[in-house]
Amino acid sequence: MSISLSSLILLPIWIDMAHIHQGGPDEKEKTTALKDLLSRIDLDELMKKDEPPLDFPDTLEGFEYAFNEKGQLRHIKTGEPFVFNYREDLHRWNQKRYEALGEIITKYVYELLEKDCNLKKITIPEGYGVIVLNPNENYIEVEKPKIRVQSTSDCADEPAEKRERKDKVSKETKKRRDFYEKYRNPQREKEMMQLYIRENGSPEEHAVYVWDHFIAQSAAENVFFVAHSYGGLAFVELMIQREADVKSKVTAVALTDSVHNVWHQEAGKTIREWMRENCCNWVSSSEPLDTSVESMLPDCPRVSAGTDRHELTSWKSFPSIFKFFAEAAEARSSAAKPAATRRSQRTQPEEL
Repeated sequence: MSISLSSLILLPIWIDMAHIHQGGPDEKEKTTALKDLLSRIDLDELMKKDEPPLDFPDTLEGFEYAFNEKGQLRHIKTGEPFVFNYREDLHRWNQKRYEALGEIITKYVYELLEKDCNLKKITIPEGYGVIVLNPNENYIEVEKPKIRVQSTSDCADEPAEKRERKDKVSKETKKRRDFYEKYRNPQREKEMMQLYIRENGSPEEHAVYVWDHFIAQSAAENVFFVAHSYGGLAFVELMIQREADVKSKVTAVALTDSVHNVWHQEAGKTIREWMRENCCNWVSSSEPLDTSVESMLPDCPRVSAGTDRHELTSWKSFPSIFKFFAEAAEARSSAAKPAATRRSQRTQPEEL
């Protein structure tokens, strides 16, 4: 069994701390010795020896991956699917590698939508028949500006001995903070901060924003939603905030393996009743497509998507979803036609 160098060092330190916690006449001396030992450990260099640099390619080819003719991501040399645990016992590094590859794939999908599907990415009202929401992009990361902290030495009014003592405490505090920061994230060179997009700081906010600025103002008579996974939760939140507007404009909603919960989200009775009549959730299941699946929640029917893979539920259920939309549109159109009255059915004198 392989044990990393960091484990070999940290384990005896943890044992020593347990002994110190038990108390004793020399507890203060042990604590001082432990702090001195910790201050001498260069965790930055230590962790870099165990963990490869967080320096990843910026292209699919650099990762040695490509999409085949079926649209599947495969390794160029082995033909195998993506492997998350590329390096054993380095979960953090594997996660960063996964995120870096994900960013490349996101850009690749955008290119496909524009090139092959003739979609156009714009930031102003569209007026198109299809709107693709982007609820996952809620912030951008920028380097955090460095704020200079005024040194206690700048306080000229304080006695020299007091200033010296404060400076010493400040330096020790910074040293401890840097030590733990190095251990938590040894390779981070820049302090980053997240700037949230105004009125789009979460998937739920994004859904409401797109509704208010695009969908609600469109001339479409029949609006349909396809909401996958967390998108279903965002749609329920939209209904809670814009119930009357959604009911008047939305004809049907197709959920695919939605993670919404009408109880936790506190959706009212009228919303649950509307969802039972106008929504259907195609969930991951090994049963054939459209097979009824029992539900614990009183919101909308659940049927099998014809696959037990969460990420394929939308694609596998598309034929059923568009049939569901067509039937809902026809039913709404029929309901909107004025019913024939007895007077209109009788022959009028002017027609004789």
